[in-house]
Amino acid sequence: MAAPLRLGVNIDHVATVRNARGGTHPDPIRAAHMAVLAGADGITAHLREDRRHIRDQDMERLKRQLFVPLNFEMAATDEMIAIATRLRPHACCLVPEKREERTTEGGLDIVGGAEHLRSAIRELKGAGIRVSLFVEPEREVMDAACDLGAPVVELHTGTYCEAVTAGDEARVEHELERLRRAATHGASIGLEIHAGHGLDLRSVRAVAAIPQIVELNIGHALIGEAIFMGLDEAVRTMRAAMDEGRMRAGEPAGAAPGRSLP
Repeated sequence: MAAPLRLGVNIDHVATVRNARGGTHPDPIRAAHMAVLAGADGITAHLREDRRHIRDQDMERLKRQLFVPLNFEMAATDEMIAIATRLRPHACCLVPEKREERTTEGGLDIVGGAEHLRSAIRELKGAGIRVSLFVEPEREVMDAACDLGAPVVELHTGTYCEAVTAGDEARVEHELERLRRAATHGASIGLEIHAGHGLDLRSVRAVAAIPQIVELNIGHALIGEAIFMGLDEAVRTMRAAMDEGRMRAGEPAGAAPGRSLP
């Protein structure tokens, strides 16, 4: 039987809407509490170098107020490491970050950046923080992550989600197979496997059906759907889709993806 599947809700884009007017509304911490009440197992927030959405005060409040795990997404910079080791969230997910990108594009270069990442991982783990690496779903990347001492990887699902949006069935199956192979190998060498980026109601079931994946982190799709149905209902609907996918865990590859929820 597959392990239970957790849902981490990313609240970054509640802060994006707030910052568009420069005030305090809508409050991302209120959104975090709503998501938890609706079934989220944890909250993710990405404090970027340019503070384009989440602010330092948001991270402070989340740390003080949440009673579920806080996943601090961050670049592996000295500034962010200092903030994380002071706040001591449950987890830190190290992600690549470029000023000009709209959102995180692709996984970390954990081969080229190995020594810097090794030092960052060591410092964060020394502060009692569980470290995750946001990576491409490749077997050799799983090996490299394990060598660096990270206990968790989050598989980048963005390329798969782009294929789903494009309706390219061959590419969808190719990208799903990449995710399956990476998850299987990563789990076999002792990594905890998470996944995220771009997942929505059309794409989430097939990823939820990969039994080695134990957590999905989802943000933009939930905040977008919240405009139409409310955040609590968006979280419940996503949870239902994840559970529907999880029921198929262990079925042969290529099983039908299942209908979309409204």
